[in-house]
Formats: sequence, C-alpha cells, structure tokens
Amino acid sequence: MLTVTTANVNGLRAAAKKGFVEWLAGTAADVLCLQEVRAEESQLPDAVRAPEGWYAVHAPAAAKGRAGVSLLTRREPDAVRVGFGVSEFDTSGRYLEADLPGVTVASLYLPSGEVCTERQDEKVRFMDAFLPYLKELRERAAADGRDVLVCGDWNIAHQEADLKNWKANRKNSGFLPEERAWLGRVFDEADGGYVDVVRAQHPDQEGPYSWWSYRGRAFDNDAGWRIDLIAGTPRLAGRCVKAYVERAASHAERWSDHAPVTAVFDL
Repeated sequence: MLTVTTANVNGLRAAAKKGFVEWLAGTAADVLCLQEVRAEESQLPDAVRAPEGWYAVHAPAAAKGRAGVSLLTRREPDAVRVGFGVSEFDTSGRYLEADLPGVTVASLYLPSGEVCTERQDEKVRFMDAFLPYLKELRERAAADGRDVLVCGDWNIAHQEADLKNWKANRKNSGFLPEERAWLGRVFDEADGGYVDVVRAQHPDQEGPYSWWSYRGRAFDNDAGWRIDLIAGTPRLAGRCVKAYVERAASHAERWSDHAPVTAVFDL
C-alpha cells in the first residue's frame, strides 16, 4: 500500500506550534506533500525540518516569507527536482518533485491569483507553462513504466460541487471560467491525461472540502472549497482504494485553514 497526503500548512512554523507536530507523529502517510511552508530550511525547528523517520526536502521561495513547498518521504528518494524548467517559477517555492520506486510524487502550490491584478497575471503565466510540463512529465514517466502524482494546493475549484458558495464566486479567482477550463484540460484524457483521485472516489458528493476561510463561521458551517487535489496518472489512480479529507474535529483543533487530503493506493 502507498499512502500519500497533501497539506497546505499556512506557515509551517506556526502550524508546528498549533498541532502539526503531533499530527505528523500519528500519520500513516508514506509521502507527505506540504505547501505554503513560508520559511527557509534554517528557520524551521528540527521537529519539522528533519523529523525522525522521514527524509525531508524543502524548496523555499526566493521571496522570503512566501510560498515554499516540501516533500517528506519514509524512504530516501532516488532523485529530487525543484521547479519545472521555467525560470520565473523555479525559485518561487511552488513546485518540487521526487522519484520513488515506480512513482514520481510532486508537491505543488499554484498561485492563488486576484482578479484584475498582477497576481492573476502571474497565475495565468504559471498555468500556461505548467500544463505542457504536466503532459511531458506523464509521457516521460509512462515511457519509463512509472506513474505520477501531483499533489497540492491547486487554488482552483473545478466544478460547482467543489465549493459551497459557487454562485457568489463566479467572478472570483479560483472559480473563474478560464481557470476551471484549464483544470478540465489537466483532467482531460486527450490533453493532460490525469485523474482527480479524490473526485473519482466521491463522484456524487459536494466536496469533500479542504479549505475554509478563517473569517466568520465558514468551518463550522462547512462553507469550504475543494482546492487541495491529488492528480494521478490513470493506472495509479485506478488503484486508489480510499481518499479522504482529514477534517479537524473542531475549529479550535485546526493547525491550518486547509485540512490534509489523503489517498491510499493498493500497489
């Protein structure tokens, strides 16, 4: 079995003080993909920089205090790569991948964007460059008899079932028609060729949501977004036996505004 978890930690140093360390000690994951780490490796406490029983690789952003992705694996990776070959984003702390036996696993933090700002322009440039890379990665892996999992905060809700208040968000970044169409291409068999692993396990369900605003009572009312996704190549996605969101029992027990998303594969 292979268990993979992705989690946007909303600042790893802060999360470590609010329960992440205890959660990490109890997880059954073989691979853990983290996003929004927001720290240089030297700034992280030992418990999360190099936790016992894990091999940890960190890719911080050149802009201090922003973004940052990490990969924690139970066994040492055969190879590690930072970025996807586009100079604008290779030091932005948004993409990190590692080769494990038979599978390449990546941690992704896609830009969040904001309509009519440079942040949205950056998001569009990222998407335009990233989709061709995803296709190339899948094809390269297939040629080597390998599978791929790209896990992380994609910052796009694909369908109406992926966010509670979809009608009010049709003109907001994260649910724009062009963003949703792009994600549709990622999951199109004739284009990106990946499978939304969690949605495949929950085809007729609203959610399960993975992010809730800290404002108001979004968490208590489950007014969330499903933006933390595990995208897998079809062969591996077909071996998924369980996928779920590790939603905290209460608002007070959260260590991030996101919840971990986990998938279990029968290899």
